[in-house]
Amino acid sequence: MPFIANTDADRQKMLDTVGVKSVEELFSDIPAAHRFPQLGLDRALSEMEVMRELESMAAKNASASNSAWFLGAGAYNHFIPAAVGMLATRGEFLSAYTPYQPEVSQGTLQAIFEYQSMAGQLLGMDAVNASHYDGSTALAEAILMAYNQSASRHRILIPAALHPEYKDVLRTYFEAFEVELVEYQGLPQDGLKMLDDQTACLVASYPDFEGRIQQLAGVADAVHAAGALFIVHADPVMLGLFKSPGELGADIVTAEGQSLGNAMNYGGPFLGMMGVTQKLVRKMPGRLVGQTVDGKGRRGFVLTLSAREQHIRREKAVSNICSNQGLVMLMTTIHLELLGKHGLKKVAELCWNKSHYAAEQINKVGGYKVAEGQFFKEFVVKTPRPAAEIAEKLERRGIVPGLPLSRYYKDRTHELLVCVTEMNTKAQIDLLAQALAEVGV
Repeated sequence: MPFIANTDADRQKMLDTVGVKSVEELFSDIPAAHRFPQLGLDRALSEMEVMRELESMAAKNASASNSAWFLGAGAYNHFIPAAVGMLATRGEFLSAYTPYQPEVSQGTLQAIFEYQSMAGQLLGMDAVNASHYDGSTALAEAILMAYNQSASRHRILIPAALHPEYKDVLRTYFEAFEVELVEYQGLPQDGLKMLDDQTACLVASYPDFEGRIQQLAGVADAVHAAGALFIVHADPVMLGLFKSPGELGADIVTAEGQSLGNAMNYGGPFLGMMGVTQKLVRKMPGRLVGQTVDGKGRRGFVLTLSAREQHIRREKAVSNICSNQGLVMLMTTIHLELLGKHGLKKVAELCWNKSHYAAEQINKVGGYKVAEGQFFKEFVVKTPRPAAEIAEKLERRGIVPGLPLSRYYKDRTHELLVCVTEMNTKAQIDLLAQALAEVGV
């Protein structure tokens, strides 16, 4: 916040306005003994001393920039070109929040239009909104949309291997609804066996929390035959290499956009992505920006659809809990435009190749076993000792080996979720395998 100096004349004018003669009189209701209490603070520090102290404290933290980082589980260490931050932090972007007045918000509207256009191609959807707080709230809103679509259906089928924190968000969201959240084990095909006339939607993870890639071909047809909607929660980076959920018949696709140009930032702010087919456009929360021309034929941008409570009657709003994560969405837009289609595919290929190389090296280490199945970027490793003990030992060496699954599953004490992205070097991967061998005995 900038410092705004007040002259003596300014202060006197304010005092006159409120009807007091002096600053002392203004605060006369506060007992004199409490106006200037002794705070007992240490002596004031210079800017150099403060910076030195803060840097010393920050150096104690393990981060992706000063460690061999193999931790994922929902927040991912991907490369962010310098241009993303440089452009997104320009004053005109930082000060712009939401495009209520299109005539003075053309830049913001254009950025949203470009984001929605690229995200639509990536997710394989007809329309993408702007936007949600994060991937978990985007998924919750997608399920809420499916629930509202079906007048009497109240069963929601979700994968048991969905991120545990996403499940918590879903339970919180639907606490006030007559909704039954039912988990299915195994593949989406196993979830199909649980479909009935009370099922509003079936959710699939692509990939799931443990990095496994599920085959989705044919699932949509079976879900639609049962009168339900098919929702897919996807990793947007993986879609640079694999078929989009839209191509596989999904009605609604959600994703966490943090991987696309946004830092991990200890958990946020993140970007909830949502795309839908044409038939669901008017049921989707958030905003849709369209491109048009003005009376002189010049290109312009407008809010085509706005289903938020600010724009329509509250009781008619699709959702009261959605926000345009404008700055985060902007960074994703710049990131995607810098990478392009081929660049995103290259990132996905690097993640695929490096993670599979890492799995091969770890599998060679005695006592460790990588879980079977096709995976992207993340995989589970069975460990000879409790994974939490191994992680603690390696973190002292500057290696963050992954997430001990006992954090979420108390009985899975000897399993480690390892994540490898384009940021991990061959030397780091070899170091991880060597260090696991040394602490596993």
